[in-house]
Parts: sequence; structure tokens; C-alpha cells
Amino acid sequence: MNHPANTNRYFTVTTPLYYVNDIPHIGHAYTTMAADTIARWHRLKHRNVLLITGTDEHGQKIERTAIAAGVEPQVHCDRIVERFDALWSKLDIQYDRFSRTTAPAHLQIVNEFFMRVWERGDIYQGTQQGWYCVSCEEFKEERDLLADKHCPLHPSKQVEWRDESNYFFRLSKYQHQLEALYDRCPDFILPKSRRNEVLKFVAQGLQDFSISRVNVEWGIPLPIDPQQTIYVWFDALLGYMTALLDPDAEPTLDNALRHRWPINLHLIGKDILRFHAVYWPAMLMSAELPIPDRVFAHGYFTKDGKKISKSEGNAIDPIELVDRYGAEPLRYYFLKEIEFGQDGDFNENRFIEIVNADLANNLGNLVNRTLGMAKKYCQGRVPHCSAQDIAADNPLKILGQKLGVEVDIAYNELAFKAACESILNLVHSSNKYIDDLAPWTLFKQAKHSELAQVLYSVLESARLSAYLLSPIVPKISTDIYRQLGLDINFDAVCSNRSASKDSSTSELPVNWEQHGEWGILQADSQLGEAQPIFTKLELLAAASS
Repeated sequence: MNHPANTNRYFTVTTPLYYVNDIPHIGHAYTTMAADTIARWHRLKHRNVLLITGTDEHGQKIERTAIAAGVEPQVHCDRIVERFDALWSKLDIQYDRFSRTTAPAHLQIVNEFFMRVWERGDIYQGTQQGWYCVSCEEFKEERDLLADKHCPLHPSKQVEWRDESNYFFRLSKYQHQLEALYDRCPDFILPKSRRNEVLKFVAQGLQDFSISRVNVEWGIPLPIDPQQTIYVWFDALLGYMTALLDPDAEPTLDNALRHRWPINLHLIGKDILRFHAVYWPAMLMSAELPIPDRVFAHGYFTKDGKKISKSEGNAIDPIELVDRYGAEPLRYYFLKEIEFGQDGDFNENRFIEIVNADLANNLGNLVNRTLGMAKKYCQGRVPHCSAQDIAADNPLKILGQKLGVEVDIAYNELAFKAACESILNLVHSSNKYIDDLAPWTLFKQAKHSELAQVLYSVLESARLSAYLLSPIVPKISTDIYRQLGLDINFDAVCSNRSASKDSSTSELPVNWEQHGEWGILQADSQLGEAQPIFTKLELLAAASS
């Protein structure tokens, strides 16, 4: 069967559906900034992109949190969802669909999927005994617990003994099919270190897992036994399907999966890898549905070298951080400084040092000084020169001509750090090129042709750098483009409200497809006025202090 999601035209990426037990934290922001960046890159390439995010809103942990706050669970969920949406707005996240597992349409999707798996004979009733972590919403192996029966992922929380009659999914039935999937599709789980973790886990032998809970009211009742509710993960994973429903469509699996299934890319944190790389594909195999293309799990964060925890009092509030420093410095730092897929550390002093050096001292300085010379020596216009006039051995031309391909590969591999480093190499080389060629001396010597080639090379390198950085820092890139006389708004170009629609292409320059290449600035075109593209940051104390 030919699935449209696997054609070059379509691209669908998801964040996790975030659990609403508490307000959003920096890990949520990190995954979503990465998802937004890769979505923007594919929109630049004229692909029909769908970015899905949302919230997982059922389960005992939500029920208990709401009771502790003295509100109904739905009220609690609505309040936390508002916080997520506020953060996405502040971070300039342009999602297309926000999937909530309390939505009425989701109930219908879950019931239909459950019955499909039930009719396949892959759900049965049994007894579940073991240690259960409410915070993880997961049974734990006793050998993995910390002292005094504490959860290894939530050391401050003791697990609870459960002895229940539940319904189970026959995960063990799909052991060999999963191993065949991992062998056939080595890039299904990335990075490689996460793939190895899953292979080791599966090789130990898969056990059937409970997909229902008793004594949990805040959940979706089982279609076959309304006295029990569906396990929160079995429920939540199906939220990716619910998100694919067109707004006015009847909530059926056929309607949800008609155009964009399977998902191209699930972005997750490594703490939920097992659910997405083992449980999820097995569920889909049972329902006889295609498997998503890739699951990519990033690492954890520390702060100043220490594990982030409430007991340490060192939690990073992303809303507070963006209010203090703005969205673009944060987007740049987290994606450039931390290799996506690995663990990373946030240090506020280093954050300020990096963004000031790269965005102000390097990129900002390049744009400002070059526009200043163009105004002084070329009457504020692109020099009377074209890419064809530039010698083949020009170092900026050499770097620029291969940069677009390099960065395209890096973005597609989610190597955001490598993409930024390649782009900043061109920026650094451009500044050095100015220092080495000294345009002011060429002007004094009346070497007008050489001067034009130098200035054109640097202006074009600044433009290409802005284009390639635009998925990460769209507003800075827009400022650079406009100062170069190009009236392009990268937020609009990469917007879910315009760029995914065919009609948006009419608003772009006729040569837009070439903007990812070096050499498209037009000779003698009017440049804009030089303005600072980035104001240096200073260390700002949190509001509470």
C-alpha cells in the first residue's frame, strides 16, 4: 500500500503528548523547540508539514493531583493546558494540531482501536501483581527499585504494591515481529545508543502488560468492562492518531489515518522510549496498521552539572527563562550547544556567553559592518557583481556552495548542533575574509572590481547564513533578510497557517527554491538600513529574587 505520509510531499512530526500533572518544564520546551525547528526546515522545502503536540490528561496521578488541589480533574487539565499553550506562544512554536486525550473525538478513536485489538485476540483478562509507580504510571521490576522501594526515576516517591484483576495486551506475541522490525529498519530508533537499549530490553524476553486499571475513575472506561479504565499509555499513544482527524471529520480510525499515516517522526525524551519503541509498534502490529518511520529520543538535562530535581531546588522554569531573555536566544542555545540525542547541561553564564559570541559578535557584526561598507562604497546597493563574477577559488564561494547540502543533511538527521556549527563557520570565515581583504584599502586604491567581489561575497554569505538559520531563529533571520533588501518574513514562510498551503508560494520570490544555495543576491538591488540584529544579553536575576 502506498502511504502518502511516506512521499516526499508530506512530513508529519510529533512531540510527546505531555503529561499534565504539573506545569511545563525545560524538557518539554526542548523537545518542542526541536520539533518546531525540523517542521520549519521541511516547510522551507515546500513539504506539506503537520506538527503535532498535545497533552496526556488521564490516569491516577492526574486524579490525585486534582484532588490535592481541590478541583475537578478536567479543571486541573484545562489549567495546565493553558500553561503549555502560553509557553508555545512565547517560544514561537507553530504547531498545527494540539491533541488532548480528554477530547470527545479521542474517546471514539480509543474505543475503536481497543475493539480492533480485542477482536484479534490480543487482549485477555488476568491478574497483575507488582510494584507500581504512580508518577511513572508503570509497574516496576523489584530489582530496579532503590532502597525502601523508591522509584529509580522518581527517587522521592515510593512505589505501591498492586494486586489487581486487569486486562492484558499480548506483547510477548510480538517479540519476533519487533526484533524483525528493528533488524529491517535500523533507523527506526535513534540515536544508536537508544536503539541498543531497546534491543537489550527486548532480548531479555517481553512480558504481556496490563492495559487497564481498577479504582481509577479518571480515564476512559473499557468498552468491554466499564468498571475498569484504559491504562493511560494505551490511551495516550492513540492521541497521535486523533490529531490526524480533520476538524469536521467523523472520529473514526479510517478518517484519522487516511492521509498522513504513518507518522514520519516521533520526538521524545529517553524516559518514555520503551512505550514508543516497544509497546506502540506492537499495538499497531496487532491492529494491522503501519509503523511510524522513526522514533528519536533525546537525553536529560542537568543544571550547572547537577541533576535537576525539586529537592535540589534547581528546576528551570522555561516560561520565566523566556520572559527574561527572549525566545530566540533560548532556541539557539539549546539546539546549537547540546548535541540532540545526548544529555546536556544548562549553565546560565555559558548560555549568555554563547549567544552573545555567536549572534552578536559574530553574525551581528558581520551584517552590520558589511552593510556599512556597502552604504559607504556602493551607495547602499548590492555591488555591481554576480555570483558568476566571483572566482571559483573564492573561499566564501567554496564554503557557500556546499553549505546548503551539508545543512540539509544535518537537519534531516536532527543534528542541529552540526548545522549551526557549519553555518557559523561560514559567518566566521566571512568576518576573517573582510579582515584579510580589507575592503577599505581596495576602495582607497580604486580597485572597484575587487571591492565589488569582496562585498558581494560577504553579503551573499550573510544572506545564506540567515536562510539556513531561520528554522532556529526566524526573527533574527527575517531582520537580516530585510536589511539585505529582501522582504521575507520567515515566520510567515514557515507558518502552519500559510507555508503548508500551496497558495503561499505566490507570496515568495520567483527564485525562492534557490535561496538555500549560494549566489542569489541581485546586482545593484537596494539594501536596507543596518540595524543591530541581536542585542547582547546580560545575566538577569529571576523575578522571585
